[in-house]
Order: sequence, then C-alpha cells, then structure tokens
Amino acid sequence: MIDATTGHEALSFMDGSSGYNQIRMAPADEELTAFRTPKGIYCYKVMPFGLKNAGATYQRAMQRIFDDMLHKNVECYVDDLVVKSKKREDHLYDLRKFFNRGIEIEQAKIDAILRMPEPRNIHELKSLQGKLAYLRRFISNLAGRCQPFSHLMKKDVPFEWDEACDKAFKSIKSYLMKPPVLVAPVHGRPLILYVAAQERSIGILLAQKNNEGKENALYYLSRTMTPSIEKLYLALIFAIQKLKHYFQSHVFI
Repeated sequence: MIDATTGHEALSFMDGSSGYNQIRMAPADEELTAFRTPKGIYCYKVMPFGLKNAGATYQRAMQRIFDDMLHKNVECYVDDLVVKSKKREDHLYDLRKFFNRGIEIEQAKIDAILRMPEPRNIHELKSLQGKLAYLRRFISNLAGRCQPFSHLMKKDVPFEWDEACDKAFKSIKSYLMKPPVLVAPVHGRPLILYVAAQERSIGILLAQKNNEGKENALYYLSRTMTPSIEKLYLALIFAIQKLKHYFQSHVFI
C-alpha cells in the first residue's frame, strides 16, 4: 500500500468508522453471535469485530465498492484507505469522486431481470416479483408499476398474461436500463418527502438537496392500496414507519 503511493504529489488517508459494523449480518447467522448479559441474551445485527473472517469480508466489500478506482487513485487495506493523485491540482477532483459515490444496484441483479422472458406461469411471475422486491428501494412507484400483475396472484384466477402485463413488464425493464443512483443523507441538512396516491397504490420518495441545490433521491417506497385522502395519510404513516431512523436525526420538509 505504501509502495503504491510512490510518485504521487497529494495523499489523503482515511479510516473506516467502525467499519465492520457497517456490514449487516445474514439473518440466519445472527443467532451465532449471541452472548449473555445480566439483562438478557443479545445477538449482533451487524458484523462484530473479532469474527474469524470479518477482515476478509470487509476487504472484499471495499474492493467491490471501489473497484473502478483501486490501484488508480485509491488504495485500501481493510478499513484503511488512501486517495492519491499524481498531480496536486487533481486531488480535490479525486476526493470528490471518492466521497460522492452513490448507492447503486448491483449490475448482476439488473441483468437477471433484463434477461428474463415474460412469465408463463405463476411460479415465474413470483420469481420476477422476488427479484424486483430486492431492488424496490431503487424503483419509483414499484407497486404501481406492478399493478397489472396483481390480479394474476389471486387464488383461483387463471394465469393469462395480457397486454397490460406485457406493457408493465417492458416499462420496468426500460426503467432498469438506467436506474437511479441513490445517496446517503447528509446530517443536519433538511430532508424532502414526496408522497403520491394513485387509485390502487401509493408512492413515496425521500430526497435531499446537495451542495448545488439539486435534489438527490435517498429512498423509494411504494405499496398497493385498496378512497384518495386516506391513501395520502397512509403514505405519510408508511413513510414515517419505514424511514424513522432518518427522521430521528434530520429535519425534514
């Protein structure tokens, strides 16, 4: 890591803040981290320090996150990172590129949906919806987009893939061709909450303005519904329940 910085005029060194704790444990493995205290038995929801493979797991995560910058203008060893620039005047640009990285969908998850043919039965439709559920944070009004599929999921309804289903399927694929890049919230900066109610679904967007005044998306939420004012109230309640951890530490408008 030190040798790789030779010949660079500007260097910035960083250390991941409680780095291991930023990685969630697989739900099935949480109980394996259980420990007893006088107040009860607890387990970790995030990766604790001390696990045998924690270092390797964290290193793999860093390599995936900074894959396009590693060994060019970034070097990392577990939770220690250095941003390096050949020329001093390029260093601010490299730092902005490093810090302004958004939250992106894993391309393999997108490709799996883009390659899917139209569902031919209920099992294939459930497979599609399962894949979409994994990406729901990134898809604007996913529930509304999937509305044409909902009647096919009902019991004793014959599976008939009609024109509305085909149009919805193609619309989702088109959206995923250029998915949004989400950002993490900046502490102390107001949040913006947008809610929308359609006949059978509600959609929510949590956003925040950046330094240039442009709104960036933080999180998309949606769900299906079964009159309009009640839907708006539900949208607010649903957003507050799901995004409580954001509202507790930020002002929102």
